Amino acid sequence: MSDSAKSCFPAVVNPQTRLLILGSLPGDASLQAAQYYAHPRNQFWRLLGEVLGLDLPAMPYLQRLSAMQAQGVGLWDVVAEAQRRGSLDTAIRAASANDLTALCHGLPRLQAVAFNGATAAGIGRRQLAGLAGRLQLFNLPSSSPAHTMAYASKLAQWLPLREALHRP
Repeated sequence: MSDSAKSCFPAVVNPQTRLLILGSLPGDASLQAAQYYAHPRNQFWRLLGEVLGLDLPAMPYLQRLSAMQAQGVGLWDVVAEAQRRGSLDTAIRAASANDLTALCHGLPRLQAVAFNGATAAGIGRRQLAGLAGRLQLFNLPSSSPAHTMAYASKLAQWLPLREALHRP
């Protein structure tokens, strides 16, 4: 894809969402497939599957979304639209942010927000600063193949999301 304007997908949430995972902006493979985390080397579905105890990578995309939502997990991005050549977060220019505060206020059961990568955390934490006392916030290592941390190390930092999902 070119250096044209790129937009996020709609939020995948429902009134039962307890954990919201926020990425930065879909990469080119995801935009072309019209699916969150569609790059074959992105580890998102594998990591989230381990957190939920489900084989998400083996499921068709719509079934993954349904299974994730049934467990109280929602997805969205911190960037609504931006200019970007390629898929790297470092190439994001002229970004407009999604209204995360409004989304969070509209989710009555929301207990935690997890940021998938440093860019998502930087943008998202600024927006949600006023909700930090109400919500548990997690900075996660990016599931992107560009973030070269070993899978086991990434997983160790993603697994605490289990506890956040089961808080009373």
